[in-house]
Amino acid sequence: MKEQTEIGKIKEGRYIVVEDEPCRVVGIATSKPGKHGAAKARIDAVGIFDGVKRSIVQPVSAKTYVPIVERKSGQVLSIAGNMAQLMDMKDYTNFEILIPEDKKESIEVGKEYMYIESMGKRKID
Repeated sequence: MKEQTEIGKIKEGRYIVVEDEPCRVVGIATSKPGKHGAAKARIDAVGIFDGVKRSIVQPVSAKTYVPIVERKSGQVLSIAGNMAQLMDMKDYTNFEILIPEDKKESIEVGKEYMYIESMGKRKID
């Protein structure tokens, strides 16, 4: 899910949708309004799920989308290769999620882990 907001209201550390991918804002640069145009903002963002750096330049008054990012807790039911089956601790739904390379040794069956969910994608935090 996502909601609409103005470019001028976005702050560093918040989230923004760039190229249909939820991203965390890492830098904002705004220019002053000129003789023939409005003030513009350059936003640098890094994808939450893919880690790709993206940039956009738009007028400060333009509208953009902000993803709804939820942090949830899930219990690991089983591990098969680099995939783990998790059960959400709130609504008890089961789903498979990719285990990041740096967390492969620390993830164990039966323990609870935090994960991020946004726009239909999930990632172990």
